[in-house]
Order: sequence, then C-alpha cells, then structure tokens
Amino acid sequence: MLVVSKSDSTQTNAFTCSTCPYEFPVVGLTMFERKELLRKQVDDVLGGEGAWDNVDQTATQCPVESCGFDKAYFFQLQIRSADEPMTTFYKCCKCSHQWREN
Repeated sequence: MLVVSKSDSTQTNAFTCSTCPYEFPVVGLTMFERKELLRKQVDDVLGGEGAWDNVDQTATQCPVESCGFDKAYFFQLQIRSADEPMTTFYKCCKCSHQWREN
C-alpha cells in the first residue's frame, strides 16, 4: 500500500512505499487536512471473553517455563475439514497463558 508523505529528495508530497524506496511525486495537488486512521477493532474468532466460561479442566502442564502449573482449562473445536482431528485449546489455571494442540 502506498502512503502519502514528504519526499526525501524534493520535500514535496509523494506516494511512497514503506517496504522499498519507490516514490511517486504528487504534482498539482494540495493537501489541506491530514487524518490519522484508527486501526479497526478485531473481534476474537473463538468467542471473546465468554469462550472460557463453563469449560472443563484437565491435568496438563503449562508450557511457560516460569509457571509450570499442572492444570489447565480446555475446549475442543473443529477448525479444519471434517476428516482432520479436532484442535484442543488450553488456558493455564494459574497464569492464564493460552496455547493449542492439534
């Protein structure tokens, strides 16, 4: 995506690429107002805050080295095609670290 910014060489407005040195000078256009766009709020795909309500616990060790707690909440979800195994999502009961296991 090209963004409008000041050109390094001519000190005028130009379309510039953030990943390469490409610049396209904007000639005959005056900018009156510059707006900062806010990032869109992304919804949690797995259900947000309520995803961990009423889930079961299991005996599994937290992968966080400093925690190592031996109980975690879990739920299973079919995120691939029907012939693939279900994916198990875990959340540590102590440190709330989340991970998944295929």
